[in-house]
Amino acid sequence: MLRFFVQLLPRRALLRLPALGKRSFYDRLFSPLVSLWLLLFQRLNADHSLDAALVHARSGGADSLKPKLSRRLRSNSTASYSDARQRLPWQFLLEVLQLLGSKISRLEPSALWHGWRLVLLDGSTVRLRSYGNIPRQFPPHRNQHSTASYWCLMRVVVSFCAFSGAALDCALGSTHLSEQALSCQLILRAAAGCLFIGDRNFGIFLIAQAARAKSHQVLLRLTDVRAAKLLGRALSLGDHPVSWKATRQTQREAGLSAEPLPGRLLVVRLQRPGFRSLQLCLFTSLLDRLEYPLQELLKLYGLRWQIELNLRYVKTQMQSAQLEVHSADMARKEWLATLIAYNLVRAAMLCAALHTAIQPLALSFSACRRRLECWLEDFGATKGRAYASWAQTLAQMSLCRLPTRRKTRPSEPRAQRHLWQGFPPLRGSRASARSKLQKSRSKS
Repeated sequence: MLRFFVQLLPRRALLRLPALGKRSFYDRLFSPLVSLWLLLFQRLNADHSLDAALVHARSGGADSLKPKLSRRLRSNSTASYSDARQRLPWQFLLEVLQLLGSKISRLEPSALWHGWRLVLLDGSTVRLRSYGNIPRQFPPHRNQHSTASYWCLMRVVVSFCAFSGAALDCALGSTHLSEQALSCQLILRAAAGCLFIGDRNFGIFLIAQAARAKSHQVLLRLTDVRAAKLLGRALSLGDHPVSWKATRQTQREAGLSAEPLPGRLLVVRLQRPGFRSLQLCLFTSLLDRLEYPLQELLKLYGLRWQIELNLRYVKTQMQSAQLEVHSADMARKEWLATLIAYNLVRAAMLCAALHTAIQPLALSFSACRRRLECWLEDFGATKGRAYASWAQTLAQMSLCRLPTRRKTRPSEPRAQRHLWQGFPPLRGSRASARSKLQKSRSKS
């Protein structure tokens, strides 16, 4: 895995990243590259503690990045590694994620749709405890009674490759920033030749405006109200040429052209046996009807559901729905390290899929991740044995195919069953609850 990591992220390419060039690091045991690898190991390993990463380093897991590191580590304290994590700028991890995403997308150059790289857009939130400066940068969310909660939320927007499922880029911010504003950051810094696919949350003029500024294309779902205003009349099924004009109320990006956007409005009705019919309104900037027919674009939009699965894998399989950190910078680092570790699993799945000539999304992410974790447990073996076991791991991954379901799965309610506990829920801060407990004990 470490060899695979070094091949995807060469040492020279990492050291030339702008985030490291602006800072000076003298020779330490935990260099930036060693700290990066141990951060990824924490997210890949079932035990995410700092002590587990230190044990991995003492067993020789990072000696290829720092010669004789395992011999030079004498203390069992995690303070040195904790300080190394603090020194590492979070912008460096963001640049590593972008570099790794571009490397994975180039592993299979033929995975293009009419010459366009398909990119899926969606956002989510990450739960944090109110430690340190986290409440100032990621304020707690409020309920319907305008009461602030204990939990802080960090908003994240991630762009995924529709072919491999790898994370290409990420934008982070507080809940005061909208997902659309964060998405514009991803679109404006993405490499040319991308086709962005988004749901109704991203079907606004701002997203299409940012895509046009960088010569990208879009395929966005619109609400029925916005589609009717764009068409200028009642909606009717078919492929309609439209010109999207910005009004005074339209959200726009400053500094970009606000000229009307030519495109096509696709209105179709989907009918599935046993379900209600669904009217789908799509806007695309691909104007050629012969090269980009309606049915092919409709099938292409069906790939958007894959990003819901990708985010679920990142938050549940990689255990990042709630991050146990004590600062806002470490929250960013942990989330970006999770995406990079997730990309390493996706890259291994892509290599296993290309070796057996199957689609990478046909493999089970959870099953491949388990085999990767089992391989990590034996990583302290000799190099020859580790290399052979890595080849066997790729062969086992190629057999982890998703099952073909003969029956459609029933719709489940968005609810879960909780076990009853005899302790009441904690309201407010733990410090105030502790002081109340001490007062009650003193009275008794």
